[in-house]
Amino acid sequence: MLERLIYFLQDELDIPPSQVELALRHTQAIPHQLPIKLWQYGLINLGQLEKVFDWLEAA
Repeated sequence: MLERLIYFLQDELDIPPSQVELALRHTQAIPHQLPIKLWQYGLINLGQLEKVFDWLEAA
């Protein structure tokens, strides 16, 4: 599931791999917090965060 989420972030939302990796380093113990960390660090906006939650709900 995490791999599919990362693919979605990079492919659909155009989040650079380096930004995804940054957020992943801070969520190693709890990887499902990746979207929240991206948002907290300002790497995605609220609209993108909502898209991620919609995608997660449908997955």
